[in-house]
Amino acid sequence: MAKGVADPKAFRSGRNFSAWIGLVPKQRSSGGKDRLGGISKQSDRYRRGLFVAGALAVIRYAKIHGIKHRPWVTALLARKPTKVAAIALANKLARMAWAMMARGECYKQPVALAA
Repeated sequence: MAKGVADPKAFRSGRNFSAWIGLVPKQRSSGGKDRLGGISKQSDRYRRGLFVAGALAVIRYAKIHGIKHRPWVTALLARKPTKVAAIALANKLARMAWAMMARGECYKQPVALAA
């Protein structure tokens, strides 16, 4: 279990966990139109920084080794600037971390990446 997260089941979803860390964009939606703002920086700077640093390391690896190792990251980098992609990837990593903690599982590398 991660230090500082007493019970991962206290969060209803990975999005709630990611919002607790401060990696989810603010929502100002009405009338069926989604409007996402910037991420809030009100939570734990240290944890958020760790997730972002990990995401930047994955992005650096993807830039060096190309599309076959991390196709989702490579496609994201084609559409968005590096720092925006890093926050999106950090959000994804936080949700994955919550799912592993909540289920008590270890990380399983996707089959497509194992080759």
